[in-house]
Amino acid sequence: MIITYHGGQCFKVSFGNTTLAFDPISKQAKKLEPVKFGADVALISLRHPNMNGAAQVSFGTKEPFVIDGPGEYEIGEVSVRGYGVKTHYDGEDRYATIYQVRMEEMNLVFLGALKEPEIDPKILSELGDIDILFVPIGGGDVLEVPEAAKLATKLEAHLVIPMHYDSAALKAFLKEEGTEGLKPVDKLTIKMKDVLAMEGEVVVLSS
Repeated sequence: MIITYHGGQCFKVSFGNTTLAFDPISKQAKKLEPVKFGADVALISLRHPNMNGAAQVSFGTKEPFVIDGPGEYEIGEVSVRGYGVKTHYDGEDRYATIYQVRMEEMNLVFLGALKEPEIDPKILSELGDIDILFVPIGGGDVLEVPEAAKLATKLEAHLVIPMHYDSAALKAFLKEEGTEGLKPVDKLTIKMKDVLAMEGEVVVLSS
């Protein structure tokens, strides 16, 4: 599995011939650069220009299957469950989606534009043993650093990947996690055996 970060909450996750796009950035986004790559599946956690650029990941021979809300989905070897949560983003009360994605025997959980750290116990019980957790840490419209760090610890993910941050929030998050000085990497290439050897490790991906 190869994971790359494209700013905001946008990640490209590839394995074999399959590519997933989490929260692709649209052309209408005001402060983020729109993305452009091909994906088989586009997962949109919030219907906002910063995250709903499904058209931006229709490229070449790939036309994405778009998932933009709660429910259960099966796309080839990818299994997705979406859980609806209330949030407040860009000055409005909205509904966002937490995604649980199972592929290559890994359990990925993408928290999306989560504002409050309290997640319904019913949802928590469904998430299971999390291999890779994508967590927003930037504050403001999403989790503040201390809340994000506590939630990451609570969820006991093997690997934590922060998103939706500026340099100050990242520095504060790494301090909370006891990983000050951690250098960002351009991409993460990882296998199940690598993940299982981790215990709450943090990886920062450069955009």
